[in-house]
Amino acid sequence: MIENLLNKNIKYLITGAAGFIGSYLSKRLLEKGFQVIGIDNMNDYYDVRLKESRLNALIRFEKFTFIKGDISNKEQVKQLFEEYKPQVVVNLAAQAGVRYSIENPDVYIQSNILGFHNILEACRHYPVDHLVYASSSSVYGANKKVPFEETDFVDTPVSLYAATKKSNELMAHTYSHLYKIPATGLRFFTVYGPMGRPDMAYFGFANKYFNGESIKIFNNGDFENDLYRDFTYIDDIVEGIVRLLSNPPEGEGVKHKVFNIGNNNPEKLMVFINTLEKALSNALGREVTFDKEYEPMKAGDVAATYASTKLLQEAVGFKPETSIEKGLQKFADWYVDYYNKK
Repeated sequence: MIENLLNKNIKYLITGAAGFIGSYLSKRLLEKGFQVIGIDNMNDYYDVRLKESRLNALIRFEKFTFIKGDISNKEQVKQLFEEYKPQVVVNLAAQAGVRYSIENPDVYIQSNILGFHNILEACRHYPVDHLVYASSSSVYGANKKVPFEETDFVDTPVSLYAATKKSNELMAHTYSHLYKIPATGLRFFTVYGPMGRPDMAYFGFANKYFNGESIKIFNNGDFENDLYRDFTYIDDIVEGIVRLLSNPPEGEGVKHKVFNIGNNNPEKLMVFINTLEKALSNALGREVTFDKEYEPMKAGDVAATYASTKLLQEAVGFKPETSIEKGLQKFADWYVDYYNKK
Protein backbone atom coordinates (compact mmCIF):
# COMPACT_ATOMS: atom_id res chain seq x y z
CA MET A 1 0.00 0.00 0.00
CA ILE A 2 2.84 2.42 0.78
CA GLU A 3 4.08 2.03 -2.81
CA ASN A 4 0.60 2.93 -4.07
CA LEU A 5 0.60 6.12 -2.01
CA LEU A 6 3.83 7.25 -3.62
CA ASN A 7 2.37 6.86 -7.13
CA LYS A 8 2.11 10.24 -8.89
CA ASN A 9 -1.27 9.27 -10.37
CA ILE A 10 -3.07 9.13 -7.03
CA LYS A 11 -5.48 11.89 -6.07
CA TYR A 12 -5.32 13.75 -2.77
CA LEU A 13 -8.42 15.43 -1.42
CA ILE A 14 -7.51 18.25 0.96
CA THR A 15 -10.39 19.82 2.90
CA GLY A 16 -9.70 23.32 4.18
CA ALA A 17 -7.31 23.81 1.25
CA ALA A 18 -7.34 27.61 1.58
CA GLY A 19 -6.58 27.37 5.28
CA PHE A 20 -3.15 27.81 6.84
CA ILE A 21 -2.03 24.17 7.05
CA GLY A 22 -4.18 23.05 4.11
CA SER A 23 -2.62 25.53 1.68
CA TYR A 24 0.96 24.67 2.71
CA LEU A 25 0.28 20.94 2.44
CA SER A 26 -1.45 21.32 -0.94
CA LYS A 27 1.50 23.30 -2.29
CA ARG A 28 4.01 20.69 -1.08
CA LEU A 29 2.08 17.85 -2.73
CA LEU A 30 1.63 19.81 -5.97
CA GLU A 31 5.35 20.58 -6.07
CA LYS A 32 5.96 16.84 -5.78
CA GLY A 33 3.77 16.27 -8.83
CA PHE A 34 0.65 14.88 -7.15
CA GLN A 35 -2.92 15.70 -8.13
CA VAL A 36 -4.74 17.70 -5.45
CA ILE A 37 -8.44 18.40 -5.18
CA GLY A 38 -9.05 21.17 -2.65
CA ILE A 39 -12.31 22.16 -1.02
CA ASP A 40 -12.90 25.16 1.24
CA ASN A 41 -15.98 27.18 2.17
CA MET A 42 -13.92 30.40 2.32
CA ASN A 43 -15.80 31.58 5.42
CA ASP A 44 -15.15 34.98 6.98
CA TYR A 45 -14.01 33.79 10.44
CA TYR A 46 -10.90 35.80 9.55
CA ASP A 47 -9.83 37.96 6.59
CA VAL A 48 -10.92 36.17 3.40
CA ARG A 49 -8.27 38.05 1.42
CA LEU A 50 -5.59 36.03 3.18
CA LYS A 51 -7.33 32.81 2.16
CA GLU A 52 -7.53 34.11 -1.41
CA SER A 53 -3.78 34.85 -1.36
CA ARG A 54 -3.07 31.28 -0.27
CA LEU A 55 -5.40 29.96 -2.95
CA ASN A 56 -3.76 32.09 -5.65
CA ALA A 57 -0.46 30.33 -4.92
CA LEU A 58 -2.15 26.99 -5.66
CA ILE A 59 -4.29 27.65 -8.74
CA ARG A 60 -1.20 28.15 -10.91
CA PHE A 61 -0.52 24.42 -10.61
CA GLU A 62 -2.02 22.40 -13.46
CA LYS A 63 -2.83 19.47 -11.16
CA PHE A 64 -4.83 21.54 -8.67
CA THR A 65 -8.63 21.56 -8.72
CA PHE A 66 -10.52 23.84 -6.35
CA ILE A 67 -14.12 23.46 -5.23
CA LYS A 68 -15.77 26.13 -3.13
CA GLY A 69 -17.93 24.08 -0.82
CA ASP A 70 -18.69 23.04 2.73
CA ILE A 71 -18.04 19.59 4.18
CA SER A 72 -21.13 19.97 6.36
CA ASN A 73 -23.14 19.60 3.12
CA LYS A 74 -23.46 15.81 2.91
CA GLU A 75 -24.68 15.72 -0.69
CA GLN A 76 -21.81 17.91 -1.86
CA VAL A 77 -19.25 15.71 -0.12
CA LYS A 78 -20.82 12.60 -1.67
CA GLN A 79 -20.70 14.14 -5.16
CA LEU A 80 -17.08 15.17 -4.61
CA PHE A 81 -16.03 11.61 -3.78
CA GLU A 82 -18.16 10.18 -6.57
CA GLU A 83 -16.62 12.43 -9.21
CA TYR A 84 -12.96 12.47 -8.17
CA LYS A 85 -12.58 9.19 -6.24
CA PRO A 86 -9.60 10.35 -4.12
CA GLN A 87 -7.26 7.66 -2.79
CA VAL A 88 -6.01 9.81 0.10
CA VAL A 89 -8.09 12.28 2.10
CA VAL A 90 -6.66 14.89 4.46
CA ASN A 91 -9.40 16.53 6.51
CA LEU A 92 -8.15 19.91 7.70
CA ALA A 93 -11.45 21.77 7.35
CA ALA A 94 -12.72 22.77 10.77
CA GLN A 95 -13.91 25.73 12.77
CA ALA A 96 -10.76 26.68 14.63
CA GLY A 97 -10.20 28.68 17.80
CA VAL A 98 -10.65 27.81 21.46
CA ARG A 99 -12.14 31.11 22.65
CA TYR A 100 -14.50 31.52 19.69
CA SER A 101 -16.08 28.17 20.57
CA ILE A 102 -17.44 29.83 23.72
CA GLU A 103 -19.01 32.66 21.69
CA ASN A 104 -20.39 30.65 18.78
CA PRO A 105 -20.68 26.93 19.63
CA ASP A 106 -23.09 26.06 16.81
CA VAL A 107 -20.52 26.41 14.02
CA TYR A 108 -18.20 23.96 15.82
CA ILE A 109 -20.86 21.27 15.86
CA GLN A 110 -21.72 21.91 12.21
CA SER A 111 -18.17 21.89 10.83
CA ASN A 112 -16.18 19.77 13.27
CA ILE A 113 -18.77 17.11 14.08
CA LEU A 114 -21.28 17.00 11.23
CA GLY A 115 -18.66 17.86 8.60
CA PHE A 116 -16.24 15.19 9.79
CA HIS A 117 -19.05 12.64 9.93
CA ASN A 118 -19.78 13.38 6.26
CA ILE A 119 -16.13 12.77 5.40
CA LEU A 120 -16.14 9.47 7.29
CA GLU A 121 -19.33 8.35 5.57
CA ALA A 122 -17.83 9.21 2.18
CA CYS A 123 -14.67 7.23 3.01
CA ARG A 124 -16.93 4.34 3.97
CA HIS A 125 -18.86 4.32 0.69
CA TYR A 126 -15.93 5.32 -1.54
CA PRO A 127 -13.03 3.46 0.11
CA VAL A 128 -9.72 5.30 0.44
CA ASP A 129 -6.17 4.11 1.06
CA HIS A 130 -5.65 6.58 3.91
CA LEU A 131 -7.66 9.18 5.82
CA VAL A 132 -5.58 11.72 7.72
CA TYR A 133 -7.42 14.25 9.88
CA ALA A 134 -6.62 17.19 12.13
CA SER A 135 -7.02 16.77 15.85
CA SER A 136 -5.48 19.19 18.35
CA SER A 137 -3.26 19.45 21.41
CA SER A 138 -6.34 20.91 23.11
CA VAL A 139 -7.66 17.35 23.67
CA TYR A 140 -5.17 17.06 26.56
CA GLY A 141 -7.24 19.63 28.46
CA ALA A 142 -5.76 20.63 31.81
CA ASN A 143 -3.47 17.59 32.05
CA LYS A 144 -0.60 18.29 34.44
CA LYS A 145 1.74 15.50 33.32
CA VAL A 146 4.21 16.68 30.67
CA PRO A 147 5.20 16.06 28.01
CA PHE A 148 1.80 15.03 26.67
CA GLU A 149 1.84 11.50 25.27
CA GLU A 150 -0.68 9.94 22.91
CA THR A 151 -1.55 7.32 25.52
CA ASP A 152 -2.53 9.96 28.13
CA PHE A 153 -6.07 10.24 29.46
CA VAL A 154 -7.89 12.83 27.33
CA ASP A 155 -11.47 12.73 28.61
CA THR A 156 -11.51 16.12 30.35
CA PRO A 157 -11.58 18.82 27.61
CA VAL A 158 -11.88 22.40 28.85
CA SER A 159 -13.41 23.92 25.68
CA LEU A 160 -16.04 22.90 23.16
CA TYR A 161 -13.38 23.08 20.45
CA ALA A 162 -11.33 20.47 22.34
CA ALA A 163 -14.44 18.33 22.82
CA THR A 164 -15.13 18.33 19.06
CA LYS A 165 -11.56 17.25 18.33
CA LYS A 166 -11.74 14.44 20.88
CA SER A 167 -15.03 13.45 19.24
CA ASN A 168 -13.27 13.32 15.86
CA GLU A 169 -10.76 10.83 17.26
CA LEU A 170 -13.53 8.63 18.65
CA MET A 171 -15.51 8.79 15.40
CA ALA A 172 -12.45 7.93 13.31
CA HIS A 173 -11.62 5.03 15.62
CA THR A 174 -15.16 3.67 15.28
CA TYR A 175 -15.28 3.96 11.48
CA SER A 176 -11.83 2.40 11.23
CA HIS A 177 -13.02 -0.50 13.37
CA LEU A 178 -16.29 -1.02 11.51
CA TYR A 179 -15.21 -0.37 7.93
CA LYS A 180 -11.43 -0.96 7.98
CA ILE A 181 -10.62 2.63 6.98
CA PRO A 182 -6.89 3.31 7.57
CA ALA A 183 -7.05 6.55 9.57
CA THR A 184 -4.45 8.77 11.25
CA GLY A 185 -5.24 11.63 13.62
CA LEU A 186 -2.78 14.48 14.11
CA ARG A 187 -2.66 16.46 17.35
CA PHE A 188 -1.20 19.79 16.26
CA PHE A 189 0.57 22.01 18.81
CA THR A 190 0.24 25.80 18.27
CA VAL A 191 1.14 26.09 14.58
CA TYR A 192 2.63 29.40 13.40
CA GLY A 193 4.42 30.93 10.42
CA PRO A 194 3.98 33.15 7.33
CA MET A 195 0.43 33.28 5.90
CA GLY A 196 -0.83 32.03 9.29
CA ARG A 197 -4.15 32.57 11.01
CA PRO A 198 -4.82 36.16 12.16
CA ASP A 199 -6.77 34.88 15.17
CA MET A 200 -3.59 33.36 16.62
CA ALA A 201 -1.86 35.40 19.32
CA TYR A 202 1.43 36.09 17.52
CA PHE A 203 -0.40 37.40 14.43
CA GLY A 204 -2.73 39.48 16.58
CA PHE A 205 0.23 40.98 18.45
CA ALA A 206 1.74 42.16 15.18
CA ASN A 207 -1.59 43.62 14.05
CA LYS A 208 -2.06 45.50 17.30
CA TYR A 209 1.47 46.90 17.25
CA PHE A 210 1.00 48.39 13.78
CA ASN A 211 -2.45 49.70 14.75
CA GLY A 212 -0.90 51.51 17.70
CA GLU A 213 -2.76 49.35 20.23
CA SER A 214 -1.53 47.54 23.34
CA ILE A 215 -1.45 43.74 23.39
CA LYS A 216 -3.30 41.74 26.03
CA ILE A 217 -1.39 38.90 27.67
CA PHE A 218 -3.53 36.43 29.58
CA ASN A 219 -1.02 35.25 32.18
CA ASN A 220 -1.88 37.55 35.12
CA GLY A 221 1.52 39.17 34.67
CA ASP A 222 2.95 36.18 36.55
CA PHE A 223 6.32 35.68 34.87
CA GLU A 224 7.44 33.01 37.33
CA ASN A 225 4.42 30.83 36.49
CA ASP A 226 4.04 31.92 32.88
CA LEU A 227 2.03 30.00 30.30
CA TYR A 228 4.03 27.50 28.26
CA ARG A 229 3.34 26.68 24.63
CA ASP A 230 4.83 24.14 22.25
CA PHE A 231 5.08 26.42 19.20
CA THR A 232 5.45 24.43 15.97
CA TYR A 233 6.62 26.02 12.72
CA ILE A 234 4.41 25.36 9.69
CA ASP A 235 7.14 23.65 7.62
CA ASP A 236 7.67 21.12 10.40
CA ILE A 237 3.95 20.40 10.51
CA VAL A 238 3.80 19.81 6.76
CA GLU A 239 6.91 17.62 6.77
CA GLY A 240 5.37 15.44 9.46
CA ILE A 241 2.08 15.14 7.55
CA VAL A 242 3.76 14.31 4.24
CA ARG A 243 5.81 11.55 5.85
CA LEU A 244 2.74 10.09 7.53
CA LEU A 245 0.61 10.17 4.36
CA SER A 246 2.46 7.20 2.90
CA ASN A 247 2.44 5.33 6.20
CA PRO A 248 -1.18 4.33 6.86
CA PRO A 249 -1.89 2.10 9.86
CA GLU A 250 -1.73 -1.51 8.67
CA GLY A 251 -2.12 -4.99 10.08
CA GLU A 252 -4.95 -6.71 11.88
CA GLY A 253 -7.51 -4.98 14.07
CA VAL A 254 -8.33 -1.27 14.19
CA LYS A 255 -6.48 0.69 11.52
CA HIS A 256 -6.37 3.93 13.49
CA LYS A 257 -3.46 5.82 15.05
CA VAL A 258 -2.98 9.22 16.65
CA PHE A 259 0.25 11.24 16.62
CA ASN A 260 1.42 14.44 18.28
CA ILE A 261 3.08 16.94 15.96
CA GLY A 262 4.76 19.51 18.19
CA ASN A 263 8.15 21.04 18.77
CA ASN A 264 8.87 19.05 21.97
CA ASN A 265 10.44 22.26 23.30
CA PRO A 266 7.85 24.48 25.03
CA GLU A 267 8.61 28.16 25.47
CA LYS A 268 7.33 30.63 28.03
CA LEU A 269 4.78 32.96 26.49
CA MET A 270 6.87 36.02 27.42
CA VAL A 271 9.96 34.56 25.75
CA PHE A 272 7.89 34.03 22.61
CA ILE A 273 6.62 37.63 22.74
CA ASN A 274 10.13 39.05 23.25
CA THR A 275 11.40 36.95 20.34
CA LEU A 276 8.60 38.32 18.13
CA GLU A 277 9.58 41.87 19.10
CA LYS A 278 13.17 41.16 18.03
CA ALA A 279 12.04 39.55 14.77
CA LEU A 280 9.90 42.57 13.86
CA SER A 281 12.77 44.86 14.84
CA ASN A 282 15.02 43.01 12.40
CA ALA A 283 12.41 43.08 9.65
CA LEU A 284 11.77 46.82 10.05
CA GLY A 285 15.31 47.96 10.84
CA ARG A 286 14.15 49.74 14.01
CA GLU A 287 13.36 48.75 17.57
CA VAL A 288 9.92 47.29 18.25
CA THR A 289 8.47 47.12 21.76
CA PHE A 290 4.87 46.10 22.41
CA ASP A 291 2.74 48.05 24.86
CA LYS A 292 1.59 45.22 27.16
CA GLU A 293 -1.49 44.73 29.34
CA TYR A 294 -1.71 41.71 31.63
CA GLU A 295 -5.01 39.97 32.30
CA PRO A 296 -6.22 36.72 33.89
CA MET A 297 -6.16 33.51 31.91
CA LYS A 298 -9.19 33.11 29.60
CA ALA A 299 -11.79 30.38 29.99
CA GLY A 300 -10.86 27.40 27.85
CA ASP A 301 -7.13 28.17 27.88
CA VAL A 302 -4.64 25.76 29.43
CA ALA A 303 -1.47 26.55 31.36
CA ALA A 304 0.90 24.48 29.23
CA THR A 305 1.12 22.49 26.01
CA TYR A 306 4.10 20.21 25.58
CA ALA A 307 4.30 17.41 23.02
CA SER A 308 6.09 14.12 23.25
CA THR A 309 7.11 13.40 19.64
CA LYS A 310 8.55 9.94 20.29
CA LEU A 311 5.82 8.07 18.38
CA LEU A 312 6.15 10.37 15.35
CA GLN A 313 9.91 9.92 15.33
CA GLU A 314 9.60 6.14 15.58
CA ALA A 315 7.02 6.02 12.79
CA VAL A 316 8.60 8.30 10.18
CA GLY A 317 12.03 9.32 11.50
CA PHE A 318 11.14 12.97 11.92
CA LYS A 319 11.09 15.39 14.83
CA PRO A 320 10.11 19.08 14.43
CA GLU A 321 13.13 21.25 15.25
CA THR A 322 12.64 24.79 13.88
CA SER A 323 13.52 27.29 16.63
CA ILE A 324 11.15 30.14 17.47
CA GLU A 325 13.94 32.58 16.53
CA LYS A 326 14.09 31.21 12.99
CA GLY A 327 10.34 30.66 12.64
CA LEU A 328 9.26 34.05 13.97
CA GLN A 329 11.84 35.83 11.81
CA LYS A 330 10.30 34.21 8.73
CA PHE A 331 6.85 35.28 9.90
CA ALA A 332 7.99 38.85 10.63
CA ASP A 333 9.72 39.21 7.25
CA TRP A 334 6.59 37.95 5.48
CA TYR A 335 4.25 40.16 7.54
CA VAL A 336 6.23 43.35 6.89
CA ASP A 337 6.37 42.57 3.17
CA TYR A 338 2.77 41.33 2.76
CA TYR A 339 1.23 44.29 4.60
CA ASN A 340 3.79 46.77 3.21
CA LYS A 341 4.91 47.99 6.64
CA LYS A 342 8.38 49.28 5.74
